[in-house]
Amino acid sequence: MPRRTENRQPLPRKPGWRDVPDDFWEFIAPLIPDVPVSPKGGRPSTPHRTILNGILYVLRTGCQWKMMPREYGSGTSAHAHFQGWVKKGVFGRVWKLCLKLYDDLKGIRWEWQAVDSATVSAPVKGATA
Repeated sequence: MPRRTENRQPLPRKPGWRDVPDDFWEFIAPLIPDVPVSPKGGRPSTPHRTILNGILYVLRTGCQWKMMPREYGSGTSAHAHFQGWVKKGVFGRVWKLCLKLYDDLKGIRWEWQAVDSATVSAPVKGATA
């Protein structure tokens, strides 16, 4: 079977309107692990900021990884980075750092918290309660 190539073109948009702002990127960039360079060489990796923008785009829109806009690089690469960063706890560390910053700036009233979750399984199709 012949290999199909993608022919998607970048969509016209206002530059930067949905990307991570510079000051936020500088704040979290040290938490993003470096990618080891392959001794075999190969294509240069997509910058981490571009990858993060792509990951956030997919999480925000709910689109499939392979349908991520080309401006964020390969959806396959973004998904691989996402899985690796989740395993390494990157997003948890970013969350904690952001909470600490917000608490320092505005203050968080920790005594007023709410948790919302769906902990009950959906009924099996055709089952009656």
